[in-house]
Amino acid sequence: MTATKAYAAQSSTSGMAPHDIDRRSLRNDDIAIEIDYCGVCHTDIHFAQNDWGVTQYPVVPGHEIVGRVTAVGPGVKAYQEGDVVGVGCMVDSCRTCSACEAGLEQYCSEGMTGTYNGEDRQDHSITFGGYSERIVVSERFVVRIPDKLDITKAAPLLCAGITTYSPLRHYGVKPGHKVGVIGMGGLGHMGVKFAKALGAEVTIFTRSESKVGEAKKQGADYVVVSTDEDQMAAAAETFDFMLDTVPVQHDINPYLNCLSYDGTHIMVGLLEPLEPALQTGALVFKRRVLAGSLIGGMPETQEVLDFCAEHDISCDVEMLDIHNINDAYERMKKGDVKYRFVIDMATLKDS
Repeated sequence: MTATKAYAAQSSTSGMAPHDIDRRSLRNDDIAIEIDYCGVCHTDIHFAQNDWGVTQYPVVPGHEIVGRVTAVGPGVKAYQEGDVVGVGCMVDSCRTCSACEAGLEQYCSEGMTGTYNGEDRQDHSITFGGYSERIVVSERFVVRIPDKLDITKAAPLLCAGITTYSPLRHYGVKPGHKVGVIGMGGLGHMGVKFAKALGAEVTIFTRSESKVGEAKKQGADYVVVSTDEDQMAAAAETFDFMLDTVPVQHDINPYLNCLSYDGTHIMVGLLEPLEPALQTGALVFKRRVLAGSLIGGMPETQEVLDFCAEHDISCDVEMLDIHNINDAYERMKKGDVKYRFVIDMATLKDS
């Protein structure tokens, strides 16, 4: 066991504060990683504040992790000390079900083991995430960070990146397709970059006229202000895909009407019941599909990193001192970040 500095929430109202944890000794296939950078995801806030009612305290969030290998178990073949690597949203799965054998560990029939607030499959301890000095992870759930990527911006690709890349690839977005991206946050701005790199025509849907310039700066071909009835009417029945990145309750019915027949609306942000209710006639009468997608498996997570290196894609980030994490949470709730916070873990190591 290795004593490790971390930041944790002790209750739903405590906020984040320094907390000491222990990292396990290396198992046969384990890799020890010194964490350099950790992205801050809105999911971290949900768990810290127990918004979903499943948090086990103390909780150490963080599932967008980039660091350097410091040691490997005797059975590790693919990595060695000094390698720059990443860890995303999961650190284990059953490894034997059909989903796991297909490299889709996020859909494991027994449920994936989350990087934090999960239960270790061997010793049944609760997993702790990347708001910490170091982490120990099975080789299977580690990815290599390509040399061409800026490691200060790579961490969010392990969640925001793969969450938007995976459905675009799965549903076959290609040149000639028209893709609408709903929302201009951490997920949305990555969705624009990936859809453009795949050759699609991309339109951002935003509720705010003030974001039109920023949307075009991110690479959108067009912008629709969704609160403008005339603009929404002009967009009706024109899109092949809608990538819905909004993480809070919103009415998806107007967006469904923007799809052509056989169009697909992909949910990647909202994990709660739809409110207001879905008008299923919008699906039935145009053979539209309402779909969902969850991160990506380990092969595809490596694929998105390589894709970003090849196409010079990175996440727009704001570097964060970990001592300011509670302020960062409040800013995220207000949408006051473009577009992802990344913690410089040197601020924890030096404290």
